[in-house]
Amino acid sequence: MVPSTRLDTPADHLPEHLQMIDDPASGARGVIALHSTALGPAAGGCRFWHYASDQDAMNDAIRLARGMSYKNALAGLPLGGGKAVLQRPAGAFDREALFTAFAEAVEALGGQYVTAEDVGTSVGDMEVVARHTRHVAGLTRREGRAGGDPSPWTALGIFKAMRAAARHTLGRDLDQLTVAVQGVGNVGAHLCSLLGEAGAKLIVADIDPARARTVADAHGGSVVSVDEILGVEADVFSPNALGAVLNPQTIPALKVALVCGGANNQLATHEDGYALFQRGIAYAPDYVVNAGGIINVSAEYLGETVEEVEARIAAIPGRVEQILQQAAQDNRPSHAIADSMARALIASAQRVPA
Repeated sequence: MVPSTRLDTPADHLPEHLQMIDDPASGARGVIALHSTALGPAAGGCRFWHYASDQDAMNDAIRLARGMSYKNALAGLPLGGGKAVLQRPAGAFDREALFTAFAEAVEALGGQYVTAEDVGTSVGDMEVVARHTRHVAGLTRREGRAGGDPSPWTALGIFKAMRAAARHTLGRDLDQLTVAVQGVGNVGAHLCSLLGEAGAKLIVADIDPARARTVADAHGGSVVSVDEILGVEADVFSPNALGAVLNPQTIPALKVALVCGGANNQLATHEDGYALFQRGIAYAPDYVVNAGGIINVSAEYLGETVEEVEARIAAIPGRVEQILQQAAQDNRPSHAIADSMARALIASAQRVPA
């Protein structure tokens, strides 16, 4: 059921290991990508999504795993980076059976990978996984321990990062800014709540117009279509949907001074970070900004407390300011600065004798 593929390559963008999943009985089909285990077990959620092809699913897993390596390194976590991607079956399927098969694939890795929920998966799915492997987090919260839905923690980290980035690059606080929020699912809705309380003016878009309207009305914001959100006049663009939103088609349309949001892999390519830089748009690197969720998930797995989660998230805005300041000093894009920092941390761990 779980054939594996070893990729022996020093190339940074390729994973250490790919674990293929193919279980016809349950419909489970996908891949677990381990980008790096230099700092510890590869940690990252399980995405359950419709992909046009298995190759597209694999490519997404590899990109997301790399992002998790960098995210975990810069968050100061004793974890490497990994990601699971499962194809959502086209027809009817037994969800419990599918996630049981996934759990078996996680267990087969012997602790090299720690999973949790991500796009398309839930705490309930992870509870199923936990019946078959202990290498899982994002479970129902226990008293005095971190755990549960990581979305509020992700949103809190984004909010703190945005406030710090706005003060640093624009010299203004959130109550003086208009924020265009793309995507108001679990993370985006929580973020809008925090932004609304802080006095920011909100412009909201979501693939579900009713959900967008509900969130906007709750905070006195306005609604635009998903096509319009990238071109609205605002101070901050906050992408909180799927990745690759910053690309050659969208970057020229932006009418903002800062990009700061929770979506993973916001830059379609490395070159798109340079395109933002050339336009004079500040960019708070996504995997630094959105680390709150994995901080909570890792604390659950490591047996840490809520207070320790709060302390780690409180460090996010300072890290964002450091990256933006270094980018200005070096006249280099912020994503390149963050990538260099993360690679250095991973390389340092790899040089430590076992």
